[in-house]
Amino acid sequence: MFRRMLCSVLVHQKKKLFLIALTVALGVSLATAMLNVMFDVGDKVNQELKAYGANLNIVPRGSSVISEMYQLDNNDKGQAVQYIKQDELVKIKMIFWAYNIVDFAPFLTTKADFNDKPITVVGTWFNKHLNIPTGDQVDTGMLAMKSWWTIDGKPMIDDNLQGVMVGETVAKQWNLKLGDTIDIISMQNNKKLTLTVNNIFHSGGVEDAQIYVSLPVAQDLANKKGLVERVEVSALTTPENELARKAAQDPNSLSRTEWDTWYCTAYISSIAYQLEELMPDVRVKAIMQVAESEGAILQKTQLLMLLLTILSLICSALAISNLVTANVIERSTEIGLLKALGATNTAVAMLILTEILIIALLGGFLGYFIGLGFAQIIGHTVFGSFVQPKMIIVPLVLIMVSLITLLGSLPALRIMMFLRPTNVLHGR
Repeated sequence: MFRRMLCSVLVHQKKKLFLIALTVALGVSLATAMLNVMFDVGDKVNQELKAYGANLNIVPRGSSVISEMYQLDNNDKGQAVQYIKQDELVKIKMIFWAYNIVDFAPFLTTKADFNDKPITVVGTWFNKHLNIPTGDQVDTGMLAMKSWWTIDGKPMIDDNLQGVMVGETVAKQWNLKLGDTIDIISMQNNKKLTLTVNNIFHSGGVEDAQIYVSLPVAQDLANKKGLVERVEVSALTTPENELARKAAQDPNSLSRTEWDTWYCTAYISSIAYQLEELMPDVRVKAIMQVAESEGAILQKTQLLMLLLTILSLICSALAISNLVTANVIERSTEIGLLKALGATNTAVAMLILTEILIIALLGGFLGYFIGLGFAQIIGHTVFGSFVQPKMIIVPLVLIMVSLITLLGSLPALRIMMFLRPTNVLHGR
């Protein structure tokens, strides 16, 4: 009997039930899209932020200790400059979180005479191909890390030992154009070098008053073959929390459980620690302004998506409440007759809830797949990449459908419980 009544309602109330299914589908689709993007947004936001610079700086340990003791900058005169062996740099991609290291680039700074005036010459990797001892191959360098720079001319390559990237300030001062040649003389060994202007760049910083060459060229000018001064590293990181801040102050203060959690999470402090483990002659400094900004942006983005999900579910519940209430009022005669024949409030409530839940599940099923489509649209529009569907969303959708159906049906069930058969059947 219950099944026959249920089938009868589903057949004869098609239009009203379709509106309920559509309401649920719209709410679930938005919630599904937001949740999928929220769970996948961490790496994508971090990847977007990596385009704006490094968040780790590797310097020689001796140089770091001196600068911290006497509050000197690495460029202060009178400080003994320390160096890092270039051959050690492949170890950056050999730590536990190697795949979180997006890019890195070494730098070696030296001075040279240009038209009888001193100029800063910086050697670096532009787009270096590396073979890692683990068998992996990577392409890394400064051009990927400084993607906000405006660069005129074809991209510089590391094999171009006669080319130079000239800062905008230098180019304007000496009226340099692409293809011009410049002569510089090393202040270290008086070696003269003729370079061709391959690029003119605008960075918006002190780099505009410098020139950039391939690392071997700077090493030759500075008499520092196989050495670099510092390395900038761009890494995907997890936002800092209390555990990460505690570990950053003193890793030895952590309990064994805390240590394992911290070491196996991509906090910026744990990545820095692992780099120092593998490269004991260096000191890895986290650029906390960048790391904290990344964490704050990520948390606010995820919070915004969570709020949108909650609001969409609240709106769906309100819409369902109106639709189910209208449906119950229209069917008041039928409900009154059922009660007059002996049906209890519980039995009638079960009938209404069952039919609404079946329709809601169908709407939720449709909304889930629509939401996956919305998630891909958001992913490609905002991040330019595919959003990986998360299986955890499926049980969450079932819970959401049940929740909004139950909450939306409460006002209608309250009205149903107070319906008196005598009043309804007499038209009162």
